[in-house]
Amino acid sequence: MLFTDALGQTHPADPNARIVSLVPSITELLCDLGLAWQLVGRTGFCIHPTETVRAIAKVGGTKDVNLNKIRALAPTHVIVNIDENEKPTADALAEFVPHVVVTHPLAPRDNLALARLMGGIFCAQDQAEAWCAAFEAEYAALQDMRQASPMPPQTVLYCIWQDPWMSISSDTYIARMLAEIGWSVPQLGSERYPRFDWTPELLAQIDQVLLSSEPYRFTEEHVDALERQIGKPVQLVDGEMMSWYGSRALEGLGYLRRLAGG
Repeated sequence: MLFTDALGQTHPADPNARIVSLVPSITELLCDLGLAWQLVGRTGFCIHPTETVRAIAKVGGTKDVNLNKIRALAPTHVIVNIDENEKPTADALAEFVPHVVVTHPLAPRDNLALARLMGGIFCAQDQAEAWCAAFEAEYAALQDMRQASPMPPQTVLYCIWQDPWMSISSDTYIARMLAEIGWSVPQLGSERYPRFDWTPELLAQIDQVLLSSEPYRFTEEHVDALERQIGKPVQLVDGEMMSWYGSRALEGLGYLRRLAGG
């Protein structure tokens, strides 16, 4: 059987795969599917699960990949992501790695296909189906909460960086996570991760501001300072729960319930 990735490339099942993951959230998912023993390489940003990944060789970051280290590990498969990894890197890997598996989840429910893709290629279908069942249960609980306690929609400004200030567009995984609880983001231009200024016009559009704990490490001190500056509600949110797909998305659905409940 063949399994199709985000670029339409097909990959046969391989129970003896040697895997390098260049996507932190997918590294965690592979471990949760019982495939840690097949992971021979990961990025320095692949930090979950902590004890497990310590034993896996680092091959650089998500952007500054060390191709020579990957070559030395002789992987059969490298997992990449369209948003997180550079296309020239994927092209270079394809010259010596038999299978470069491309991923691109765009919405929470895309995690089901992602888990089945990983489980299919690496012969962990039962584990993948169990994970999908758990995801469906969490997703149903979120929908039940929204039906039981309907809330008015909100427009929120989700901040990922400062100096310069940067946010997200509606065409992102994070925005689609927020949409699951009826929250939308303002359109700030054509970029997926646009820069912005704190103008009166922008402040008039939004109900509250969310400061993400990653990639910029916003803290409660930033929350307090910004609230005083703009006079709008501001809260700190867990960036992993909002932006990591795979394993963290399962916890992320429960996190969304708590976020919506205040």
